[in-house]
Amino acid sequence: MSDLLQLHVHDLEVELLTGIYSEETHLPQPLRISLTVDLDLPERFEPDTKLTASKSYIDLRHAATTAIPKDVHFTLIEGIAEHICDTLFVSDARVRRVEVKIVKLAIAEKGESIGITLVRNRR
Repeated sequence: MSDLLQLHVHDLEVELLTGIYSEETHLPQPLRISLTVDLDLPERFEPDTKLTASKSYIDLRHAATTAIPKDVHFTLIEGIAEHICDTLFVSDARVRRVEVKIVKLAIAEKGESIGITLVRNRR
């Protein structure tokens, strides 16, 4: 088993066009997105290790927010998760695995988390 570094960005709230029901198809839906990204890592992280040995959390945040087109309607939230995975795989060859959790906030009635988790490995 290889060593790896897991980066986490959790509980980002975004509004995106998604859904299959008529009441969902015209307005952006509030979503909560969380990411866990497995990254190849150097032999060791010393006190003076440069940021380039890891990955900026801003890149993860970008993949789950501003990198998603606001004018595209995603029928399924799974499509949003795929877009996030693709963005991260294309942006950095060290990304080995991406886990995306998306919770649909608008359909929760009593604070429950309703949504999906998609896990993709680099092929």
